[in-house]
Amino acid sequence: MERSYFEIIKSVGEDVNRDGLIDTPLRAAKAMQYLTEGYRKTIDEVINGALFTSDANEMVVVSNIELYSLCEHHLLPFIGKAHVAYIPNGKVLGLSKIARVVDLYSRRLQIQEQLTTQIADTIMEVTNALGVGVIIEASHMCMMMRGVQKQNSVMRTSAMIGEFKTNQATRNEFLSLINL
Repeated sequence: MERSYFEIIKSVGEDVNRDGLIDTPLRAAKAMQYLTEGYRKTIDEVINGALFTSDANEMVVVSNIELYSLCEHHLLPFIGKAHVAYIPNGKVLGLSKIARVVDLYSRRLQIQEQLTTQIADTIMEVTNALGVGVIIEASHMCMMMRGVQKQNSVMRTSAMIGEFKTNQATRNEFLSLINL
């Protein structure tokens, strides 16, 4: 990967031996490895047994989980926040694990629509919840830095499963709890 970054920098017309660029291929390769670490983790490693028996049966909401991902079309960042809710069905997930699930999938080359669905499907599968709702709000550098160049645009995507899809009151409660 380091060699590839060397070639990219050279191909844009830069002097790869310039003082400020000498170590850039290595730094860029390390950064890309970090930004795509979701490929090198499994959901079992992320959850790490933090699923607990519980009588809780009311909505659990974790909002404003910051996320950073790379658009699979341009390899430019999109940055935003995820709101995740589920209705327990005998099991609750350790609080930090919800944010870790968001990180697992956002640290891959991604489109926001798929990211939203992956998070919802995984929370549903892991917890066997009565329902899961996920909303992501993000700004995309591919839309801000190039192309249409709209600086204030925000993309919102949602994935609703189970009670969140079939019960309007459940969906409304989720939306009101995250102030949307």
